[in-house]
Parts: sequence; C-alpha cells; structure tokens
Amino acid sequence: MKDETSIDNGGKSRHIILTSHPTGDQKPVPLKWGASSARERGPVVGTLGAGAQRNAIGAHSGSYALYRALAVASGSLSPEHIPDLTDTTPATRIGPNRQWYDAEKIVSLDPFGHTVTDSFAEHAEQGLDIRPTIAVTKARLTVPELLGEIDSGRLQPDGGILLETGEANVTKVAIEPVWYLPGVAKRFGTAEADLRRTLFEQTGGMFSELVTRPDLKVFLPPIGGITMYIFGALAAIADPARKVACRVHDECNGSDVFGSDICTCRPYLIHGIDGCIKTAQGNGVGIIVYNRKEGRALGEVTKFLVYNARKRQAGGDRADAYFERTECVAGVQDVRFQELMPDPLHWLGVTRIDRFISMSNMKYDAMVEQGIEIGERIAIPDEMIPEDAQVEMQAKKAAGYFSGEPAPAAEDLTDTRGRNLHDY
Repeated sequence: MKDETSIDNGGKSRHIILTSHPTGDQKPVPLKWGASSARERGPVVGTLGAGAQRNAIGAHSGSYALYRALAVASGSLSPEHIPDLTDTTPATRIGPNRQWYDAEKIVSLDPFGHTVTDSFAEHAEQGLDIRPTIAVTKARLTVPELLGEIDSGRLQPDGGILLETGEANVTKVAIEPVWYLPGVAKRFGTAEADLRRTLFEQTGGMFSELVTRPDLKVFLPPIGGITMYIFGALAAIADPARKVACRVHDECNGSDVFGSDICTCRPYLIHGIDGCIKTAQGNGVGIIVYNRKEGRALGEVTKFLVYNARKRQAGGDRADAYFERTECVAGVQDVRFQELMPDPLHWLGVTRIDRFISMSNMKYDAMVEQGIEIGERIAIPDEMIPEDAQVEMQAKKAAGYFSGEPAPAAEDLTDTRGRNLHDY
C-alpha cells in the first residue's frame, strides 16, 4: 500500500511507502528456520533497501535503530549507506553446533548472524544487503577487583588468561535479538497469532506487519541485546573432561558501573568473573552472559521509583515487602522472562554447566527446561553482600533462590531493614 502524499526532503519529492497491508508484490527471500544448513535455511533480510525481498519485520540494530533514524533525519547518515564488511569476520571460530539446526533450541537470535558474509555470499553477489547480527572479537578486560584478588592470592596470573597487570583476555561476542516468532510463541506457551497481536498492540502499533504479514516469521525487536565474555578455550565446551563455568547476568547500570550498594549485582558479577577465570585456568572455559534487561526488564525509571517506595513505606525498607513494592509500581515483579535466556548458550554449543554461578531459581529452571545440565550451583559469599543489599538477598532466599542454607524465617524478613532515604 502506498501513501501518495508528497513531502519535501531537501527539494526532492518522494512517497512514503506504508507496510500496513501487503501489496501482493512482495517476494521475501525464503527462510526455513532450523534447516540442516545455512544454504537451506536462507539469510535473515531486514535491511530497508531490500524492499519486496525483506523477510523480517523491524530493523537492524535493536534499540539503536532509532538513533540511526535520527542520523538519517538530521542528514548525517545516508539512508542508502551499505556497510563495508571487509575484515569484520569473527576473530575466532564459533560453530556450527548441532543446536543451530533445531528450530526449537534457538528462537531469539540468528545462529548464522556472525557468518553472513560467508554463509550467504551467493545472496550478496546477487546484490542483497545482508547485515550481521552477531560480532565476535578479542578483548582485554580491566576489572579493578581482580588486582585485589591477585594481591590476596585468591587468583594467580598465568600470562595468558590473567595477566600480572590484573587484565584478563577474553573472546567477546555481541548479539542483536532476532526472534523467530513461532518458536518464541511456543517457548511462552501461547499462540503465534496472539503473540503477534499483543506485540503490535503493546508497542502502540509500531510494527503493523506483525498482524498483516503472517508470512514473515522473523522479527527484529527494538530492544537491547546480549554480550558474552568467554574466558579460556572454546573447545572446552564440547569436551566432557573439561569444566564449564557460567554466570548469566542481567544488566544493572547503577551497581555494575557505578557501584551502588542497594543490590548485589556488581559483587556477584565480579564473583562470576573470578569463577570463570579460575575454571579457564584449570583447562576449562568460563562464560559471562550479559543481558540488557535493566531493572528486571522494567527499566531504570521504574527501578528508581521502586527504590523510593521501599525506602518511604511504613516500617522502612524491609525484606518481607521487597517484591510487593515492585509489583505495586510495575504491576508485576519481573519481566525478564528467562525462557529465552538459554539461547546464546545453545549457540555456543553448551549442553552442561559444571559451575553455575547464580542463585536464581528462574534461570536455573529455564536452563534445565531447555536441556542444559547443571552441576554445582554457586551462591555469592556473604562477605561480598553490601549491607544495604541484605533486604534484596533475604527476600530472594525466601522466594526460593538457591543459597545452600535454609530459607529465612518470617521474623528474619521483618527484621532485615535497609537504609532510609535521609541517610544518604
């Protein structure tokens, strides 16, 4: 369907092409999710210049697509720009793994998203603009706490994984979300049509193709992505004689970056990095999965509102009212929905985690449900929990989080108090 209204764009007249209804002219590139090879599967084509050949709803770059739109609107970026992908291929080989060819194992990312220049070279030669949705590079991390670990003797530099400077060498993977809608719907126990309609309605009608183009099965949602930091040899993942350590961490800018002490996020992240390094140094591999899901995916504004409500409620910030305050503000306790969380691990070929550095019952259940075997579960040590974070920790233990100890008694929850607002 085409809007015939002309608009002036730097002296040029052009039409706005609407996607609210199919025109009958669309010829999307065939896509068979879970096929036995990249060639049979076909590429995800989400570039706007692909026109009738597009087989994905939405735009590349996740939430950054809106910044790209601002760049185009301001005239600083040509809407016709095609990236030069020379020398951008992965810094280390990952895959293919058998999970890539199972339509139910990976539903929230494109398994071939890092190999598009090789896997779909034939399509590129035909002039199709196919963008990577995964990038793999090498990096060196500087984490100040690691120097303290070295000074105390808890970590030993080995010159490869951990240097004398306290820096750590890693393989770093960035992943943009690519949702295979039938698979996502099944993972959440809902009908695909219901999922599509709800996504359309709850984004204010942002993506009309969700409800008008049932032939398009892939959606590029405008949300944050995932970064993985891998310590040690990737080959250890497939070797049952070598250990795999993993921490799945959901973003917390206030703690992870700025060290806010109201939660355990940065201390637990550091504990996870420590465990990953030790496992990698023992001829294994350590994996940090970092999800952009700020404030339990409720957002940082909601999180700060909850902080205020907790601190101002009658009786102060108490463990027995921890989850209740979140639900009062947001209407729900948590929308991270760990059902999609195992997908990056499936992509790496992980079938077992020997040391799972997490207390979360939701993450554990999602892993097991998806067929990933969990060995040892590792809680955060008591000495790493900030005083003001005791409210969160006691509440989570009472809610079923793993700690290796009996759940707190009701009176312990009532007695666990956080700092008042006037104490800052």
